[in-house]
Amino acid sequence: MDKLNRKAVIAGNWKMNKTATEAKVLISELIPAVKDATCDVVICTPYTTLATAVEMTKGTNIKVGAENVHYEKSGAFTGEISADMLLDLGVEYVVIGHSERRQYFGETDQTVNKRTVAALNAGLKVILCVGESLQQREEGVTEELVRMQTKIALRGVTAEQMANVIIAYEPVWAIGTGKTATSEQAQEVCAQIRKVVGELYGEAVAKSTTIQYGGSMNAKNAEELVAKPDVDGGLIGGASLKAADFAVIVAAASNG
Repeated sequence: MDKLNRKAVIAGNWKMNKTATEAKVLISELIPAVKDATCDVVICTPYTTLATAVEMTKGTNIKVGAENVHYEKSGAFTGEISADMLLDLGVEYVVIGHSERRQYFGETDQTVNKRTVAALNAGLKVILCVGESLQQREEGVTEELVRMQTKIALRGVTAEQMANVIIAYEPVWAIGTGKTATSEQAQEVCAQIRKVVGELYGEAVAKSTTIQYGGSMNAKNAEELVAKPDVDGGLIGGASLKAADFAVIVAAASNG
């Protein structure tokens, strides 16, 4: 089975939630809750919480990611954070191209590509987000859009660097809305993404690339979603802020 070629990854995207003080409480609950996971576990936290998260997760199976990164190494970019700054903190992962960054902060396919290349060149692992809006799905352009986003985002990324890329399919219409793509819809688009990766890098890279689902995956639907052949875990929003719910999702991916 192709899933044996790759490891499931459950990544919590905390978004703009939790102070460093609040994060200590949540992380202390998460550590014992996910210690037996056979999938990879990542928590992506706000910048102000990263140092706390890295320190608290040392010696555990939880890895730490940031929620964004700038594409320049340094300079006059007030309010931005570089890949080297993240690495110096001990951060391993970074989320790039999340729909909220695209929607609210002017991210484009081109800046997503620049951030992706910069992060990979610096040595970070990238969780690359792609996905369509409700209007785009209703217009029947999901496949074309996701193919385009994936191709542009990976421009300049080598086959070797793909070992450090996770692609997260996040239908914009299912983020924070309580709506979830059916397991069949999630499988269909994740399979399309894998096909694009195969066209760009060959079948071996496509089979080994982890592709997550990231649209309102929760404790109730995780098992059904991760059971699909091309869904290798999830990028989890709201449910990642509750240790018990996050643990259920991690367990589902460990068993799936």
